Amino acid sequence: MREAVLYARVSSKDQEREGYSIPAQLKLLREYAQRNEFKIVREFLDVETAKVAGRKQFGEMLIFFPNNPACRVLIVEKTDRLYRNFRDCVTLEDLDVEIHLPKEGQVISKDSKSQAKLVHGIQVVIARNYIENLREEVKKGMREKAEQGIYPSRPPFGYRNNILERSIEIDVEKAPLARRMFELYASGKYSLSSLREALRIESRQSFPKGYLQRLLTNPFYKGQFVWQGKIFRGTHTPLVSEELFERVQAVSRGYNKPKVQRREFAFRGLLTCAYDRCAVTAEIKKNKYTYYRCTGSRGKCDLPYMREEELGEKLGQTLKNIYIPDDVLAQLEKALLADTGHQERSQKQQHERLEQRLGFVRQRFERAYMDKLDGKISEEFWERKAVEWNAEEEQIQHAMRGLEEVKPERILDGIKILELANKAYFLYVKQTPEEKAKLLRMVLSNCSVDAVSLYPIYRKPFDLIFDRAKIKEWCARGDSNSRPSGS
Repeated sequence: MREAVLYARVSSKDQEREGYSIPAQLKLLREYAQRNEFKIVREFLDVETAKVAGRKQFGEMLIFFPNNPACRVLIVEKTDRLYRNFRDCVTLEDLDVEIHLPKEGQVISKDSKSQAKLVHGIQVVIARNYIENLREEVKKGMREKAEQGIYPSRPPFGYRNNILERSIEIDVEKAPLARRMFELYASGKYSLSSLREALRIESRQSFPKGYLQRLLTNPFYKGQFVWQGKIFRGTHTPLVSEELFERVQAVSRGYNKPKVQRREFAFRGLLTCAYDRCAVTAEIKKNKYTYYRCTGSRGKCDLPYMREEELGEKLGQTLKNIYIPDDVLAQLEKALLADTGHQERSQKQQHERLEQRLGFVRQRFERAYMDKLDGKISEEFWERKAVEWNAEEEQIQHAMRGLEEVKPERILDGIKILELANKAYFLYVKQTPEEKAKLLRMVLSNCSVDAVSLYPIYRKPFDLIFDRAKIKEWCARGDSNSRPSGS
């Protein structure tokens, strides 16, 4: 009987307290282990978010495997229970652990077929995309708050957050110094350095120059604020008049002259020199031709000058190396779409749990209010708990709105990645150098070049696709269409 460990994780302490996820996961995993004749030697349980690095039990599991070479089987419910970032995936792969995913019906190990590994890699990408979607939902809620005129973050020096009223108010201790800062600088007699010294003498407070500049250019002080590149009229009280604020900006522009805009080249910033690891830059020759060369920051370099057209052709070869054949693409799309039904059921279950939790919070709130009216609890206790329950209710409602936005688009994103790998080179050859560079930056994080060859570093998940494309089992064969053949 082979030894195995179980790993289960919930994404919040609320789930753990209410007993929704951990017991259900353990029941499924234990039944799977018994059915497949595995001996469970350890169980690792995490009640944390997989987005935050340093999960305690996950870390202990990574220590357990090297110290117990006889145990090389890990059983976990599904991909997003195990990891939601690429570092965890690579770490477990380096430990040579056989991963069993009962809900997804997959077993991933070094001996798995390349297609299974590729599907697993795409599922890791989809799990990561799920986190990014939740982050977008948080940003959306903050944007809604901004549109109501409430700054959705910590206010600058001179203001403070009122937690009970959920508003921003003037800090009576710091506001006079903030006004004085604007008044002194508006006189035109001070640079940032001399203003810093004057404020230190008057208030015995020292401000970094960069921090002072950010404060003096922050429209928050005249009753506005910038959020996600858009200016909003705030509900908070201005500390300075609009006239004083504009005088400060005029003085600031006098001290900060605009910088000369440099010319942009398509592939600059994408390449490094393979000889000395310096950046590869570009320049115009004969007012017509664009050449790329090593910056030579570490001395004379052997990298020859390269014409932009020739370099573009070489870079196109990196896209050929991630080509997925049509038949394999069809199989992968079918496998990913099959997971859509499971996701919808899971989403419905999560929504029902949140509704149950919301009802529970509201019942507690109503009971406590009646106890307050009856004099069973103090006013101070009521106010403190009311703030907590209001915050919890808002979080639950926000999570429910987020679930409504989470659609099978995550699966479609994975399919788009596969289709991009299938068509990348075919699209590349028809584009301008600027469009080619944009496509390359989607696929490559960096690329070294010498006099003969390119050494690309692919972004996730294109690095996984590149690794699979090198295996002859599904490497593309020549066909009659006009798309590129495989490596």
